[in-house]
Amino acid sequence: MHSALVLNASYEPLSVVSSRRATCLVLADKAEMLEDDGIVLRSESFEIAQPSVIRLRYMVKVPYVRRSSMSRRGIFARDEHRCQYCGGHADSIDHVFPRSRGGPHTWENVAAACTPCNRTKRDRTPEEAGMALVRPCRVPRSTSWIVVSVSSMPDTWRPYLSMAS
Repeated sequence: MHSALVLNASYEPLSVVSSRRATCLVLADKAEMLEDDGIVLRSESFEIAQPSVIRLRYMVKVPYVRRSSMSRRGIFARDEHRCQYCGGHADSIDHVFPRSRGGPHTWENVAAACTPCNRTKRDRTPEEAGMALVRPCRVPRSTSWIVVSVSSMPDTWRPYLSMAS
């Protein structure tokens, strides 16, 4: 099933909905279509392009700052599936300061790692293991929840997500 990015009236990303829901919002004149995905939906009396990005015609108040929940998928997306110790392909996650020694399970303490580096480091800090992080672990950007919520992000979304960063 295809997805559509929903933007607030101020072009701030709000959510990801099914293309069917996005089409209904456009037909009800609650949103305007900014980008389509090239598929045309047809009925007996009219046809409409299937939306990929829509913008609501009214402002929706967002009562909180959306933050990506920490997950394996989110960590791999943030670290681009690269080991943060050697730069190779990552297939596991590693707590920089080991949990066995009181390290927290937070974005700032978890990194993607390959199995050999994870085994080499074991339950030691990178300094004790003679290893260094390629880049520091950080909380992802504010729009990263979108990347984590869909399996692949359409190219038509990128300009609207870069505006919000």
